[in-house]
Amino acid sequence: AALSAAAIGLSQQTILERAEAATKKTDYSQEIPHRPLGKTGASVPILQIGTAQTLDQEYDKIMHLLFREGIYYLDTALSYGWGSSQKAIANFASQIGGRQKLWITSKSSAWSLNGFVEDIDECLADLKTDYLDLFLRHSLNDADAINRDLIQIGEKLKKSGKTRFFGFSSHGGNVVELLNKAAKIGGIDAILFSYNFRRYGHRELSLAMDNCKEAGIGLIAMKTMGSVPADAEAVLNFKSKNFTLGQAKLKSLWADDRIDSVVVEMDSIKVARENIAAAKSGEQ
Repeated sequence: AALSAAAIGLSQQTILERAEAATKKTDYSQEIPHRPLGKTGASVPILQIGTAQTLDQEYDKIMHLLFREGIYYLDTALSYGWGSSQKAIANFASQIGGRQKLWITSKSSAWSLNGFVEDIDECLADLKTDYLDLFLRHSLNDADAINRDLIQIGEKLKKSGKTRFFGFSSHGGNVVELLNKAAKIGGIDAILFSYNFRRYGHRELSLAMDNCKEAGIGLIAMKTMGSVPADAEAVLNFKSKNFTLGQAKLKSLWADDRIDSVVVEMDSIKVARENIAAAKSGEQ
């Protein structure tokens, strides 16, 4: 497990000084390529920070590194670490000069629509902010749940100012049905779904993605590091002159221009640097 700043003897003053120095070094020239998120009017970096892993509550060096390199889009959820992910992000936001410098997506796993509405307030409290950029109904697996009631709730949340955009995430095998339903019903701004190189050539999924893009829905990929046999990974890594296998997996997604961004958990500086290099070297 990662050591916290307190565990290695950093004082609060040292933490604040380090955070301030990191902020001053931040390059806002957007070296990371950006793409439009569907028809929302927002432009987002092609690489996002997934935060389901354990974050340092006092000074998360991986988030600071990624932010300095132009990756300011954080994907979290109420369920990640039972709220600890969101609280770590709130502290991180205070260290870089304010939440307005970040894009924050969060999610609710509530079964009911009432619970979904209640959960956004808990997310906002944990994150110490008054709005989200994107709020998702988490891990949806029933296409019938994509209905007018859900769309109306999303519209109300947007009109209240609690979130700019609204949608859902899907981990399941029925993603084709979910994407097609979302494209047909309208009112969904973005979808986060499991997609990697192993799903290339899936005809029904490809057509469903086309339908979503035609409907103006932003598509964000997760679970991007689809596995291959360990021996094959070793051979491919050995033969690669330009990219690691992990970098190649990301580039295979960016080669699909229907994918607006990808969410990746990065639990080490090494992995973060590799992913930053892959993103900066071009989308294909």
